[in-house]
Amino acid sequence: MEERYIASVDLGTSKLAVCVARILGNDVQVIYYRETPSLGIRYSYVNNPGKVEGVLRDALTQAQQELKIKIQQVIVGLPRYYVRQENASAAMERTDPDTQIEDGEVKTLKSMALEEYPLSDSKNEVIYGAVAQSFSTEDSLNELENDIVGMTAEKLEGNFKVFIGSRRHSINIDNVFNSMGIAIAKKYFTPGITARAVLKEEQMENGVALIDIGAGVSSVTIFKGKIMRYYAAIPFGGNSITRDIKTECNFSYDLAENIKRAYGACMPGKLSAMGEKSIQIVDENDEPTAQVTVKYISEIITARMKEIIEALLYHIQASGYASEDILRAGVVVTGGGAEIVNCANYIKDLSGYSVKIGYPRRFFSCEGCPEATETSAATSMGMILAAKSDKMLNCVNEAPARRYWTAPKPSASGLASEVGSVPGASSAILNDAKDMEAADNGSRDVILSEAKDMDEAKAPEEPAIEASVIAAQEEDGPSVFDPYTPEELKAAEDRSKGSKQPKAQKPPKERKKPKFTWFKHIQNTISKAAGDIFDDMENEEI
Repeated sequence: MEERYIASVDLGTSKLAVCVARILGNDVQVIYYRETPSLGIRYSYVNNPGKVEGVLRDALTQAQQELKIKIQQVIVGLPRYYVRQENASAAMERTDPDTQIEDGEVKTLKSMALEEYPLSDSKNEVIYGAVAQSFSTEDSLNELENDIVGMTAEKLEGNFKVFIGSRRHSINIDNVFNSMGIAIAKKYFTPGITARAVLKEEQMENGVALIDIGAGVSSVTIFKGKIMRYYAAIPFGGNSITRDIKTECNFSYDLAENIKRAYGACMPGKLSAMGEKSIQIVDENDEPTAQVTVKYISEIITARMKEIIEALLYHIQASGYASEDILRAGVVVTGGGAEIVNCANYIKDLSGYSVKIGYPRRFFSCEGCPEATETSAATSMGMILAAKSDKMLNCVNEAPARRYWTAPKPSASGLASEVGSVPGASSAILNDAKDMEAADNGSRDVILSEAKDMDEAKAPEEPAIEASVIAAQEEDGPSVFDPYTPEELKAAEDRSKGSKQPKAQKPPKERKKPKFTWFKHIQNTISKAAGDIFDDMENEEI
């Protein structure tokens, strides 16, 4: 059985985490996890690709030297901030209402929804993901996907949440890895997969709010009935606490960060004797330069944590899922900020919910990598968990240009026919292919994998879909759309047209292409300036 590897990169505001897992059959072992202070990243998005590239190059080189492998592909997360969400309904008229709705028809509706979603600003925006929440017919409303299959109806309608982010932020990620000659195998919109790495199935079933306190962004994700019902993010986190300590105590940023990590705690009134201890600061000559009590540090941390937690609790209230009857599993807190002493107790004190700290669950072995079991590694573990089911993914192999296109160097005309069978393909790819053929420079991989020039080449009415976006995938877990092969899509479309009926009974002139309509409903309950979004992430792949 062939051994393969998955390499993930978590681009965080304060740290850049590289994780490598070795897979042999069903045996998955995390063999490398290392966090490096990041540069050029702001609020979880790449702000300065040049600075990020320098740090990332060193981090990946160190991993390759230690493991003695060459990493040619990686999986990476998309920004959690500056993402907006829109609610929409997509409807498809069935040509044979007397036949049962099949799974293929539902897949066809999902594919149509992604291809035809009307972006209002396709030049600056790109679809990070689209999630089916429920399905309806003329006789039944708001059914789950498993329940709608098998019904009969004239019209099939799906309710979706579409997640739209900045095209520039996505392109900046591409630029970093392109400069290094490393392919991006998958991109993830990470809120859903982080939750899956931390939460238990019964928690997601009974209702739970996952609070993720990162360095630059803190977020809350609500699950109910195993479906991600709500997501919101704020631009505050551990870095805000560090800056407060730096300012109040007149320390350097690095010293303030070290003190926070070593002595940081909430609720100074509950520190007992520890609160009266003093921290002595000395210079390089061991001469004392400053002195501060642990209690005073705790007071600074508590003031900022109160602000962060109350903002997240506000979003829980705004979600409509705040009742304890809905959030029966209470709150789980993860991320680097969860390591602050008394953090969980403080959230419980402010909210009244039961609160637990969420560590990455032991889905696979992490021997030799104890850091991979900490709360700050939750996103990295979630990406490994989501990607391990892709049997074709091996990050030490050279990345194919497109997983469905296998010809070594097609002509522009040949590529046109192949692109036409792939969902979401745009005229921009075809134009680039023609340029490639004319130049004859063999840059097929770049043309097919890069989508950064799509906004200039495509017609304004066409949607812009992030080419390699994956929201998450796991068997028996909540999921975002799977990538469909051309064969699957053709079979699904045939089924939606009633292809099971003999041709004699269904003359070609009576066959009609399913009519498809988008109904767009913009949700404005949360400030777009804060980058907050609702989310019903079912963790299927797009």
